[in-house]
Amino acid sequence: VNTIAQALGLDFKRIQFTPDLMPSDILGSEILDEDRHFKFVKGPIFGNIILADEINRTPPKTQAALLEAMQERAVTVA
Repeated sequence: VNTIAQALGLDFKRIQFTPDLMPSDILGSEILDEDRHFKFVKGPIFGNIILADEINRTPPKTQAALLEAMQERAVTVA
């Protein structure tokens, strides 16, 4: 999958699902930067090609966040 992404010039991300993975780990989150402004840091779900490994090991709310991104092509953050 990584080779295909490189050949097509696309961004490749891999997500290893574990029992302690939270939705913000795959979607991204807002952080407070040095200037005291909130900045959104994108998670791996924003890659062009994503390899999701062992989805059934993660909690239902993380699975729901992944399925929302896949089906609705939208993410809900914060």
